[in-house]
Order: sequence, then structure tokens, then C-alpha cells
Amino acid sequence: MDMKKRITLELRNRSPAEIAELVVDNSRSADGEVEGLTDEFTELEFLSMVNVGLSSLAKLPSLPKLRKLELSDNNLSGSLETLSEKCPNLTYLNLSGNKIKELSTVEALQNLKSLQSLDLFNCEITSLEDYRESVFELLPQVTYLDGFDQEDNEAPDSEADDEDEDGEDGAGPTGEYDDDEDEEEDEDGSEGGEVGLSFQVNRGDQDEDEEDYAEEEEEEDAAGVQGQKRKRDVDDEGEDDDDDEDD
Repeated sequence: MDMKKRITLELRNRSPAEIAELVVDNSRSADGEVEGLTDEFTELEFLSMVNVGLSSLAKLPSLPKLRKLELSDNNLSGSLETLSEKCPNLTYLNLSGNKIKELSTVEALQNLKSLQSLDLFNCEITSLEDYRESVFELLPQVTYLDGFDQEDNEAPDSEADDEDEDGEDGAGPTGEYDDDEDEEEDEDGSEGGEVGLSFQVNRGDQDEDEEDYAEEEEEEDAAGVQGQKRKRDVDDEGEDDDDDEDD
């Protein structure tokens, strides 16, 4: 897909002035030139044109708010002076995998006063003797070259920082989840306590009922014994009367 068509698709019915980030990686540029980009992209802050076949930046429009520019894996060997004119506020520039061979080519970046990070990895210039020292001397505003500063300290990874922040934020919900579990356990314990109390009350009632039932049985047994005694007494009296009549 050519670059112009790709940019049209990336707009998704939005106006260029609404776009802050634009990625057209692996599309094809006509004759190695930038196409489809216009001065209307006034709010663009991030632009990625990786592996699009660029050999010139001459047609790059004015992008005053652009801060990050990805141009790796193209055929650029010069015309870098255009960047300081069209993108004066660049802080990050990736030119890795291009055909940059000489320090004089990089010298054109001196007017990018805000440039902090420059990547020339896999360019022929990196094979020059004292390459790193020379670039840092030529571009004193640059802090990180190919991902490391002059003391070989690695540049901070913004994506990793974002992940760390997400991890810290994620700890909150995890902690809250544990609290919820504890609350559920407490509720379960309370319910268990209520069930136990209810069981004790019911058991107490059952015991009382059993005691009442036992007392009733004892009373009935006592009544039965008394009834049998009365019957024996009556029978004995009857026998006595019969004996009297015989006499």
C-alpha cells in the first residue's frame, strides 16, 4: 500500500488537525519521497515511517509539535537539515538502519536544540573510530546515543515505566480483593456463629421437650401402678366378703 493511501486510512474520517500520533510503517513512498503528509497535521507529536523506502526528507511538511520521529530501515543518506527546519522541537530521532556514513551528515542536526535521544544503530557511521565520542562532541544537546549516555548508562524505557506504574496501580485492587475475602470470611464466620447459636437454642428446646416427655411418662407409670394397686385392693375386699358369706 502506498503511503498516501495509508495515511488516508489512518485518518479514519478525522481531520489531520485531530491527529497526534501517526504510524505508516511498511507502506511505500513514491520515488523515495514523503507523500500524503501536509501542513494540516498541526497537532502531530509522534510520527513513524519505518521501512517505507525513503531516500529524501525534502517533502516533509512543517510539523511544529512533532517530538518523536521514527525513520529506521530506510535509504536516507542526507537531507537531514530539513528536520531542524520542519520539526524544530524534536526530542527523539531514530535513524537506525539507514545509509548514513559521515559525521558531516549528522552535523546537520546541530540546530535541533531539543534533541535528547539519537539512534544511528546499524548505520555505517557507527564503524568510525571514536564514533560515540565524536557524535557527543558534535551534538552536545544529545543525552542518549543508540540507547546509552556517555557513561554507558542505558536510556530509561518509557514503556517499562508505564508497566511499573500499572503494576503499582494494580496492587490496589489486589489488596482490596483480599480485604473483600476477609470480609466474606468474617461474614461466613458470623453466619456460622448464628447457626451454632440457633442450633444450641433448638437443642435446648429439644432437651426441655425430652425432659417434659420423660416426666409425663413417669407420671403415667405412677398412675398405672396406683391403678393396679387399687384393683388389687378391690379384689382383696371382694374375696373377704365371699369368705364372710360362707361363714
